[in-house]
Amino acid sequence: MERMLEQPFDGDEAALIRRVGFRFLIGEDFRAHRREPFAPGLHALWVHRVGVHAQNLRAPLRQLARVFHRAGQLFCRNIYGIELEDTVRVGRRLEIGHQSGIVIHRYATIGHNCVIRQNVTFGVGTDWTEGRGPVIGNSVRFGVGTVVMGNVTIGNNVTIGPNCVISADVPSDCTLFVPPPRVLPKAKPDNR
Repeated sequence: MERMLEQPFDGDEAALIRRVGFRFLIGEDFRAHRREPFAPGLHALWVHRVGVHAQNLRAPLRQLARVFHRAGQLFCRNIYGIELEDTVRVGRRLEIGHQSGIVIHRYATIGHNCVIRQNVTFGVGTDWTEGRGPVIGNSVRFGVGTVVMGNVTIGNNVTIGPNCVISADVPSDCTLFVPPPRVLPKAKPDNR
């Protein structure tokens, strides 16, 4: 029954896997990806989960899981264009909606029920500190082309529109979007 009770994500993904169970967690991932077994985002997330779950295993299963994880991580990065290392802390039911151009900072923390779309980057800002990265709350939805720079915190229940660049903390319960493009008339040639 504990599996059904939602607890805030504290960033310890290995403990999350121990608490709810590896098979239960990958089942949730499958349902979050609309039960599409060939979704590249699902594959990347499962490979990530295996890498984290390796911490919970004993030798020789730990070594086998690490070999599988490394091969799968290279495949997902080079073929799907999704970089998601096992040092990223991911909560439950993350949906990676599309492939290509997704780079997640190695020390990022992503809460429960988040959605990431193509060309989203969680990267290093000018104030980068080793061992720290962006902290994403629960139920955050990232639009296409979003860039999160530096050690920022994004609150819960945030919707981020396409092509936003985030370099400062974002409070909970809000929507971010860039201004719509302006239409400027072309200058008429001077006919002399």
